[in-house]
Formats: sequence, structure tokens, C-alpha cells
Amino acid sequence: MRKFYPEMLLAAENEEKLLAILIDPDKFIEAEAAVYIQKLPEETTHIFVGGSTVEKSKTEKTVKAIKAETDLPIILFPGDYSQITETADALLFLSLISGRNPEYLIGQQVKAVEKLKNSNLEIIPTAYILIDGGKECAVQRVSGTKPISQTAINTIVNTALAGQFSGKKLIYLEAGSGAEFPVSKEIISEVKKAIDIPLIVGGGIRGLEQQKKAYNAGADLVVMGNVFEDL
Repeated sequence: MRKFYPEMLLAAENEEKLLAILIDPDKFIEAEAAVYIQKLPEETTHIFVGGSTVEKSKTEKTVKAIKAETDLPIILFPGDYSQITETADALLFLSLISGRNPEYLIGQQVKAVEKLKNSNLEIIPTAYILIDGGKECAVQRVSGTKPISQTAINTIVNTALAGQFSGKKLIYLEAGSGAEFPVSKEIISEVKKAIDIPLIVGGGIRGLEQQKKAYNAGADLVVMGNVFEDL
């Protein structure tokens, strides 16, 4: 069975940049899946599926519709355990380590176990770090946690290292959906220099220029979602 984390590691080692397009099931129309897929950037390597709040069963319907149109790997990026579906290829097993709400540090993870212990999903432990993107985002509202200020670079670096030291396989820096500005290149650079595992960066990245800045600063995988907002 194909495993995606080793591929991410190899890409990071070879400095091959990856691009994931994030699809929010609540904004996705299954009947228009073919149109969505045709609009994917040519360099897309992965599709992430998930949202802060998603209607029950909508994630599974979304994944099935996407799978009918593309062979790109589909990785779950769930806002809570109810969004887990066996129809995807892998799961970012997220822990919101920038916040101190136990529900999103370990509570949701425990609730997910019944769905995962006999699952064929590739489970990738991921340290999720919310960074201030200039406006309140859905993650902040749902989790009841505050993002870390972009000026607190040392705190962000130490938080990322705490994630790595606790056994996480990926670090995900997130400015939030619809962020006014993305994670700064200074933050990305400092975190990348400190960690030994792949770095994902998302939130507020709206075009090729911002994408390139994130890559040049050290992001191994960039996440973009705005490609679907105008459909």
C-alpha cells in the first residue's frame, strides 16, 4: 500500500516543493467535482479535505466525488473526529499545540480512536500551530484558542520544536482561512532551521508570488484553498 509520509520526507530531503489544495466540504458541490479538478494548479501534488465545521457525512461525499475525478492523494485535514472517513488515503492527525484547550490537544484525538484503530488510513501525527493572520479565523472560534503573534518568533520556534520532540511527524503553520496576511517568511525560515521534519505552511496564500515566498523561506508543502472560492 502506498505511503505518503515517506514521500513527503523524500521530497523535503530533495528540496522538491509540494502543493496541496484544501477543499472545504461545506463549500464543495459534488456535482461540480470535475470542474473543480480541472481548475487545480498544474503543480498540485495533494488534495487536503476538511474544515473547522462540516455537516455530517459531507466529508465522505466530498472525498468520493473527488476520487472519481483524480488520482491525486486525498489527505484528511479534519476540524473534528466526525470528519474522518475511510474513503480518503491518509489523515493528518492534528494536535493544536499553539492553544491550551485540552479538547483539541487530546480530546478529539481520543474520540477519533474508535474510527481509526481498524482503519486503513495512513495516520500522520501533525503539530498544528495557529499563527495570527490579521483576523479571527474559524479555527480560533471553534477551538476557543488564540493564535500566536507573528512577532513572537521565538515562541513559535519553540512550539514547533516541542511538537517535534513529542513525536509529531509534520509541523503545520497556519494563518487561518481567509487570513489578511500569510505566515511571514521570517517565521517560516526560523522554524525550518530549527526542525528536522517536513514543514507545511497555509492560510492567506493567494497567489504564485506568496507561494514562492513561502517555498523560498523553507516551506516543504504549501496549502492553498482560495482557488475554489470564486466558483
